[in-house]
Amino acid sequence: MTSKTTNKFSPEVRERAVRLVLDHEGDYSSRWTACQSISAKIGCSAHTLLDWVKKAEIDSGKRAGISTDVAEKLKALERENRELRQANEILRKASAYFAQAELTGPMHASVHGFLSTARSNDDRIHRRSARYTWGRADLQGPADRPIDVFRSHRQACRS
Repeated sequence: MTSKTTNKFSPEVRERAVRLVLDHEGDYSSRWTACQSISAKIGCSAHTLLDWVKKAEIDSGKRAGISTDVAEKLKALERENRELRQANEILRKASAYFAQAELTGPMHASVHGFLSTARSNDDRIHRRSARYTWGRADLQGPADRPIDVFRSHRQACRS
């Protein structure tokens, strides 16, 4: 697992430092004393080295905790879950927006001169009014060209 800050110690240096602590722990009065002595030779803090030792013990199964690879998978799944929740929220809001437009669209449009020839919600072909362009039947140009069919309606609502 990498930290958010740049790590100046390579994995090889970390492994060697952890091995030194575990191998020479008996030569010192405590693990902390061993970490203080060895960290001074490596150039890292004693707290950092102690964290490396604890993480190595967790990864090897000698200490209880979540291993590095499981923590990385969990973090990736949480990130994916967060992104999916955001996408669902966007889709939910878009659905609500279009459902509201569907409910208020024909009634609101008739105020501005639109006459709907739609027989159902699935049949959305509209007759052109004298003043505005609305619907698929009134689109100019190739069918695959994106056209904002709501533009004239929004402009009419502003005026």
